[in-house]
Amino acid sequence: MKQKINLRLIVTAVVAVLATAVGITLIYYGLFKKQVQSGLRTNAEVLMDTGVFDKESDNVDVSLSIENLRVTWIDSDGTVLFDNDNDVAGMPNHLDRPEVQAAIEDGHGQCVRRSDTMNMNTFYYALRQKDGTIIRVACDASNILSVFGNVFPAVAGILVAIIAACVVISHLLTKTLIEPIERMARNIEDVQDKPVYKEIAPFAEKIRAQHENILAAARSRQDFTANVSHELKTPLTAISGYAELIENEMVNHDQEIHFAHEIKKNSERLLSLINDIIRLSELDHKEMPRQYENFDLYELVKECSESLQVSAQKQGIDFSYRGLSCTIRGNKDMIRELIDNLVQNAIRYNKAGGHVEMFAGIVDGKPQLKVSDDGIGIPKDQQDRVFERFYRVDKSRSKETGGTGLGLAIVKHIVELHDARIYLESEPGKGTDIWVEF
Repeated sequence: MKQKINLRLIVTAVVAVLATAVGITLIYYGLFKKQVQSGLRTNAEVLMDTGVFDKESDNVDVSLSIENLRVTWIDSDGTVLFDNDNDVAGMPNHLDRPEVQAAIEDGHGQCVRRSDTMNMNTFYYALRQKDGTIIRVACDASNILSVFGNVFPAVAGILVAIIAACVVISHLLTKTLIEPIERMARNIEDVQDKPVYKEIAPFAEKIRAQHENILAAARSRQDFTANVSHELKTPLTAISGYAELIENEMVNHDQEIHFAHEIKKNSERLLSLINDIIRLSELDHKEMPRQYENFDLYELVKECSESLQVSAQKQGIDFSYRGLSCTIRGNKDMIRELIDNLVQNAIRYNKAGGHVEMFAGIVDGKPQLKVSDDGIGIPKDQQDRVFERFYRVDKSRSKETGGTGLGLAIVKHIVELHDARIYLESEPGKGTDIWVEF
């Protein structure tokens, strides 16, 4: 970046100097042309006032020598009567010359022609006299290339000096410009370190936010890996221990049946953990193609209620549902999974003889799904954490009932994928309400 800034400053300076030199040269040459043409006009008028070039004069054969000025006397038919540089006998008719034609028509004319001399132009000025003859004066002067060539050495010297100055100034300038940005990059985690330039403040805040998100995601993955290892290790250890006792014939027949039951229970728990982990991984990949459609949320609740009713009865929980028809757009399988997780969670953390109710309908103009229970409730200080992976309000109860600690984490992911919002209200000993607003 520093090299780019230095190079661009130098290129800008070089272009500026060259443009200035060319512009000044053009302006100077324009003024120079006007000055030459004005001088030629003055000379022509003076010659006309002398009366030397007068067809009625007795002294028609003039002998005139003017240094650095060519004088030509031309008749009205274009015949050259006099020229102080050439023999008129060998000169062609000048009626076709632009400055002569202009003088005949308008009384005066001027023209600039490139001469045979390298890098020189010839300036002509013609003036018509009362007798119809024309006095033309001319002189050679440098053309614009010659003028620019004369000033180029000075321009080159200025360029060298400016480039040298630009190298030093651009180095200091880039150092001053970049140093605050480099310092901010070194102290990206320091929120108190405010950007020097207010223009990059939004950029700095976004970078810091992304940095914090990356760190948070890294910590989350690390915690998740540690939790997965711990959660998988527990049932595997139990399965391995029971199997080893049976293998070494260290238990009687009744104990074998009990251990086989424990092995089955831990295997089912292990399978549930693996399925939930795989499901979370799938939901984490938000770019995966998913089919969304319009469907009736209340009808889906009725479809899910039969299997949920069976699960509730096994736990001694009274389950019911109510609501009205309401249409949402979403992935039907994911919403079914969301309903199942919310209700199973309400059943799992309930008490014998408790009640779970599910509602689907329109509330305040928006489709809403709500699951209410009168179970153990959630303490205030834990309500913000219930959607974290592997977080359990009551760890012993969750493991006894087959909970993996991932159900509400899956619910949260599904809610995010549907651009919905999830809310929770709970009071220990009185129950919990969780609702999703689409």
